[in-house]
Amino acid sequence: MSHPDPATADLIAAATAVRENAHAPYSRFKVGAAIRTADGRTFVGCNVENVAYPEGTCAEAGAIAAMCAAGARDVAAVAVIADSPQPVSPCGGCRQKLAEFSAGDVRVTLTTLDGTTLETTVAALLPGAFDQDYMSRV
Repeated sequence: MSHPDPATADLIAAATAVRENAHAPYSRFKVGAAIRTADGRTFVGCNVENVAYPEGTCAEAGAIAAMCAAGARDVAAVAVIADSPQPVSPCGGCRQKLAEFSAGDVRVTLTTLDGTTLETTVAALLPGAFDQDYMSRV
């Protein structure tokens, strides 16, 4: 396993720290996410479950909401961490949310608590993403 560069390591550390704040009393599957914006700021989110399962919020969605609340819009890098035997990928909805604020080549680092890491991109996670080009009318 290679060691991440310092900027990625900082993003993973932020995701790891916020993961501890996850509200996951039903699944007990805590997830943390951290987003670095183009201007260098970092925003974090954790999953928040609800007894009415569809009403929960993913970690990635929480980080995106925090980013937007602060007025930022340009994702430059993402890290997601969970206690899983293999790196956990964002759900389909969160892939679309990430695509909304990212160029396709934005790096996404998926990692586990034991350090197993997978590097990918937003485009690789969601090929053919629905984007604003579909909304334009000729």
